[in-house]
Amino acid sequence: MKTRGFEIVSKYQGRGIDLPQRKTAASAGYDLQAARTVVVEPGQLAMVPTGLKAYMQSDEVLTIHIRSSMAIKRGLMLANHVGIVDADYYNNEENEGHIFIALWNRGKAAVTIEGGERIAQGIFMKYLAVDDDEAGAGEVRKGGFGSTGR
Repeated sequence: MKTRGFEIVSKYQGRGIDLPQRKTAASAGYDLQAARTVVVEPGQLAMVPTGLKAYMQSDEVLTIHIRSSMAIKRGLMLANHVGIVDADYYNNEENEGHIFIALWNRGKAAVTIEGGERIAQGIFMKYLAVDDDEAGAGEVRKGGFGSTGR
């Protein structure tokens, strides 16, 4: 049985997408790459596809964090500061669980993200629920971005 990991979404099969890797033994994050070239205009937001989806246990989450080189050297930030990929986002009906990185350009010049460039890190984490939590009895996720609580 699979525990946690990454897969390539159908649309990006055969397009040279690399599965994320940790670069050192002590690295917490798995480097996520842009699936294609995207230009982020000054003061604008761009949704950068990774071509990936993530599977994990039901009490886990994948957190997405900007790579420090993107923030410090290139003036980019995650639009939501920390991305959250829930376990039930995997293989949802709307977009197969495709992970996009929402980048905001806080600089004064356009920034080009090249396909294959490492842009973010994903960290798998366990989370805790409160007493009498009833989410486990809720509906099954059907949509993609922002689909919980619709």
